[in-house]
Amino acid sequence: MLLHSPQLADGWNSLLGAIRGRLRLPPDIRELVILRIAVLNRAGYEWTAHEPEARAAGLSDADLAELRRERPDFDERRRRVIAYTDAMTRDVHVCEGTFDALRAHFTDVELVELTATVAAYNMVSRFLVALDVQEPPLGATTAVPPEEVDQ
Repeated sequence: MLLHSPQLADGWNSLLGAIRGRLRLPPDIRELVILRIAVLNRAGYEWTAHEPEARAAGLSDADLAELRRERPDFDERRRRVIAYTDAMTRDVHVCEGTFDALRAHFTDVELVELTATVAAYNMVSRFLVALDVQEPPLGATTAVPPEEVDQ
C-alpha cells in the first residue's frame, strides 16, 4: 500500500527502521509493545508480522497468550510497560503516575524510545486496519522482505 506514495514509503521505512534496529530499547520490550498494540487495535496483520520477531526476542507462548488478556499478568517492569502502552493507545493521555512508574526501569533515552515505539506502531496498526490490510493466507509467499513486512 505504501508504494502508492514513494515519498511516504521512504520516510516510513526510515522511521520504522530506526525503531526496529537502531534504538537502545530492549528488543523484548519493543516486541511486547508492538504485539500489545496489535491486540488493542485489532491489527491481525501486525501480530502475524511481529510474532516471529517477538519469539526471537525471547517472548514465550505464555507471554504471547498473556498479551491477549485484558489485564496481562507479567513482572512489574512489563506490567508498567503494558499500562503505558494501553494508556497511550486507548486514551492518548498518560497520567503522571503511569509515566513515573516507568522511571525505575528505564533510562530517559529508553523512555523516549519506548514512547516513540508506542506512537509509531499505533500509526502502523491504524494504517493497516483503516486500509483493511489482511493477514496473508498460511503458506503464502510474499515479495516483501521479512524485515519490511509491517509496511
